[in-house]
Amino acid sequence: MTHYTLRELFLRHVAQTSASPMAIEVERAEGIYLYAPDGRRWIDLAAGVSVSALGHGNPRVVEAVRRQAERYMHLMVYGEYVQSPQVRLARRLAELLPPQLSCVYFVNSGSEAIEGAVKLAKRFTGRTEIAAFRNAYHGSTHGALSLMSNEEYKRPFRPLLPDVKFLNFNDIGDLEQISKRTACVVAEPVQAEAGAVTPQNDFLLHLRRRCTDTGALLVFDEVQTAMGRTGAVFAFQKYGAVPDILVLAKSLGGGMPLGAFIASQELMNALANAPALGHITTFGGHPVSCAAGLAALEVLMDEKLTQQAASKSAAIRHLLGKCPAIKEIRGEGLLLAVRLASADALQAFLGRALANGIATDGFLHCPTAFRIAPPLIITHAQIEEACQIICRCAA
Repeated sequence: MTHYTLRELFLRHVAQTSASPMAIEVERAEGIYLYAPDGRRWIDLAAGVSVSALGHGNPRVVEAVRRQAERYMHLMVYGEYVQSPQVRLARRLAELLPPQLSCVYFVNSGSEAIEGAVKLAKRFTGRTEIAAFRNAYHGSTHGALSLMSNEEYKRPFRPLLPDVKFLNFNDIGDLEQISKRTACVVAEPVQAEAGAVTPQNDFLLHLRRRCTDTGALLVFDEVQTAMGRTGAVFAFQKYGAVPDILVLAKSLGGGMPLGAFIASQELMNALANAPALGHITTFGGHPVSCAAGLAALEVLMDEKLTQQAASKSAAIRHLLGKCPAIKEIRGEGLLLAVRLASADALQAFLGRALANGIATDGFLHCPTAFRIAPPLIITHAQIEEACQIICRCAA
């Protein structure tokens, strides 16, 4: 009988998303570190693409998962039974958000939340056109993929949603294309997969005003930016523009799968009639995920991790600013893109970094930059250690 290593079985039986996965075997994870079976250790600077905001194995989150799993797990499709973890998390989110964002629809992931938000906008406005931004990423389902401008990713899966137009982020003139035909505009407050591109010249305020003037709903995709990562609990709070629909996922679940789209009750009621069950999910708002999400949110607030993001970001920028191979650092808080000279330089760096104890990755729409989006719990001493390794590997 042939015996295969776990890595070999992974490559044989787990569907792959690329021809060259990192394929490191992680036996356990703790804090900001990942550990291999042979004892090797990596500093996790990707945090599961911003999922693990509290690091790995936070005891309060683990205990919340354990307690809820002992009480009950799945009971019924979403929205039929009153489940305490869902209600408590929804209420806590509403307490942290403006009054018009008070009604939460829980799903499983960011892609699903985008799907729900777009359906809600179409249902409420009766319009069909959707506007999105070039170099954005909102997910890989058919609807979410339709909002991506990059034809390389879209072409093999057409036909996709019709009536989608693309605008240039930070181009105020492009906002004139939003019209009374537009059901919604979907935007990231910081364009994550474009390489942490931040809004300039009050762009989000101009976007908000244009949506208000035309009756289009403004959807903010905060799948990567929310839950303290940019230095505010929700990134839109830094820029003063309040969306009609807010999309969350990734770190929302404290490491468990959880997404949500949030709107006013008036808006959300549009999905409950004509037809009823206008949006439905079996596992959305799973009670264990919601319990983990609530515990994670409480830790985020109790330990004031949001307020620490700016100083930690400044420390990273200062230390990496001394490295000649690094051409630019951009982003907000602990969502940073570090640009090297070329795509080839980036690929060489990622290999050296992994071999020297740094786990990170690149960006979907920025082939020359790597991600620094560590757990928010990272200390200044750990930042210094990570930046020293980065500078050596980038040279």
